[in-house]
Amino acid sequence: MISFADVLGLDLAKKALLLAAVDASLGGVLIPATVGSGKSTLARAFARILPEGTPFVELPLNITEDRLLGGLDLEIALATGKRVIEKGLLAKANGGVLYVDSFNLLDSVSEAYLIDAMSRGTVLIERDGVSDAHEARFILIGTYNPAEGEVRMGLLDRIGLIVPFAPNNDEKFRAEVVRRAHSQTHNDDSDEDKIFQGLILQAREILPRVDIRDEEISGLVQTAISLGVEGNRADVFAVKAALASAALAGRLDVDEEDLKLAARLVLLPRATRIPESEEQQKQPPPPEAQSPAEPNSQSDSPDNGNETKSEQTPDQIEELLLEAVESDLPENLMNLAASAKRRSKSGSRGEALNYRHGRYIRSEQGSLKKGKLALVPTLIQAAPFQRVRNRSNRRPSSALIITKDDIRIKRFRDKAGTLFVFIVDASGSMALNRMQQAKGAVTKLLQEAYVHRDQVALIAFRGKQAETLLPPSQSVDRAKRALDVLPTGGGTPLASAMMLGLETAKQIKSKGITQTMLVFITDGRGNVALAHSETDASDKQKIAAEIAALAQTINAEGINSVVIDTQTGYLSRGEAKRLAEQLGGRYIYLPNAKAEQIAAAVKAS
Repeated sequence: MISFADVLGLDLAKKALLLAAVDASLGGVLIPATVGSGKSTLARAFARILPEGTPFVELPLNITEDRLLGGLDLEIALATGKRVIEKGLLAKANGGVLYVDSFNLLDSVSEAYLIDAMSRGTVLIERDGVSDAHEARFILIGTYNPAEGEVRMGLLDRIGLIVPFAPNNDEKFRAEVVRRAHSQTHNDDSDEDKIFQGLILQAREILPRVDIRDEEISGLVQTAISLGVEGNRADVFAVKAALASAALAGRLDVDEEDLKLAARLVLLPRATRIPESEEQQKQPPPPEAQSPAEPNSQSDSPDNGNETKSEQTPDQIEELLLEAVESDLPENLMNLAASAKRRSKSGSRGEALNYRHGRYIRSEQGSLKKGKLALVPTLIQAAPFQRVRNRSNRRPSSALIITKDDIRIKRFRDKAGTLFVFIVDASGSMALNRMQQAKGAVTKLLQEAYVHRDQVALIAFRGKQAETLLPPSQSVDRAKRALDVLPTGGGTPLASAMMLGLETAKQIKSKGITQTMLVFITDGRGNVALAHSETDASDKQKIAAEIAALAQTINAEGINSVVIDTQTGYLSRGEAKRLAEQLGGRYIYLPNAKAEQIAAAVKAS
């Protein structure tokens, strides 16, 4: 008989089972794995490491209602004429483990009774003319093959620990599994199982004394939100898992490894989205000002090693946990992540550092005129020098002296969306078609703008100069009102449009949006100079020079560009492609494009 320790390839499942054994309020463990992976063997081996006397009940899929819930014992009733209530499997598992193999194939009736029992902690019996209630508090262990279907949400919501599915097809690993199975001898009382029993009992004893900081709880909650985990029950399970992990390790406080394990077993399997990509800021802290007359600086303090943990903010804990689970994100979410990373590289999403609002990430030396005071780092900086300063200033020892060199201000990281500026050629015979396409694309992007904090603007150019039809906005209603009237006709002041687009990008940058994408919908031909002079051969050269110079400036400012050429092939002379090259942007040829195609092309650029 294979012992709990000898089951290979399911290390994370083992940890989950141990956590559930320590704290039964975690509800149970769900182990999805392929056929022949050893999940059922592990579940049954788990029974042998539980403290003596712990019930371990297996629930068959074809179980009848009376066996599940209990009811009248007919044999005794017929023999004695007395009504005796026989406990069902749910009640027999009270104080122990209820194990279900092929958990996803459980029928809906049994599932409903199981959910009810887990919610109430009791089993209600009302059948055969009898009524009774039996206590049914148990750890639910479920194993199943994901290829046969998933588990219903009603049960998932009540099971705290879900082991992320990760098949192992390594040749050496599989060969070792076969060797162990072949050489395994019958051993009901292995030393390893006794050790695990002792660990569980010890962890149960110290669990009530294990402490978790408020910042760590907030870090777990923020991680859950970033991963799109729904409901507060998962937050509670994550905290319980971290506490049980610390208890199992014999510690009285939660550390990073406990938080990571909780994130992997509780939050990661419930993730519904990829957290927004975030470049890691790896800047060294500002140099600490030290007085030559005061040798006992902060770095010499014997307690300095403990300050890092105590000062960790929820945001820092969240970043730590997201890094830990990133490599284990489910495949379907990883596909979304790859797409998000491509968009981030092209400048469509980002974050901005500032000194006024957003997520507080660190402190740095600075003036209060520049930012908000970081009180604790300031006090820490000033503390080592108080004795010298009080002596030199002849002040009472209780007075706190802070100099401008001690001041630390907060540095924030704020989500900074992208401003998409549609610059549309409203001149010529194709103008109305272009404007309608742009209007549809603007509306489409605005419908998604709030999620990413994006804004959209629309500039039309015709006649002698460009004009802003829609200032930077996130409002779909405002866009529809502003774009009800679409003026067209006249000359093609492309240079004026480029100038207005550049100015718009600079203005919005001062409001915290650092990324701008100029979306030109044009054939790339300009015939009106900035000075509005009459056109002749020399003016054409001047116009071309203005366009080239403006394109170079836009590129140098780090403003992304895409030129969408909707002109039919036989009319296009390559001007739009040349404009894209001058801007250092992307050229997209979309003749007769629909609004959805344009919006999709912009998001992918």
